[in-house]
Amino acid sequence: MTRQPRLEIEYCTQCRWLLRAAWTAQELLTTFQLRLGEVALVPGTGGVFDVRLDGETIWSRKERGFPDLAELKRLVRDRVAPELSLGHSDRAALPPGD
Repeated sequence: MTRQPRLEIEYCTQCRWLLRAAWTAQELLTTFQLRLGEVALVPGTGGVFDVRLDGETIWSRKERGFPDLAELKRLVRDRVAPELSLGHSDRAALPPGD
C-alpha cells in the first residue's frame, strides 16, 4: 500500500549521497509531518539527486544543482499544504523591502 502524497528522493550511490538524501528527507518530514504520506529514499547511479512528488519531478540536480532546502520546502508546500506557513523560509522568497 502506497500512502499519498509520496515523496521520493533518488540519490547516487556511487557519489555517496545517501546522507544528503537522508538529511533532506528528515527536514521534509519534520516540516510536513502528517501532510506527507511517505518519503522514500531511492538508490540510483550516474550523479542523480532527484526529488519527486507523486511521480512528478520537482527538483533535479542535473538541471538545477543541489536543492536549496528553503526553496524545496516551498515547492513541496505549494503542492501538499498551500495554507501552511513556512516561517523564515517564506520570508526568504520575498523580494527585498516586502
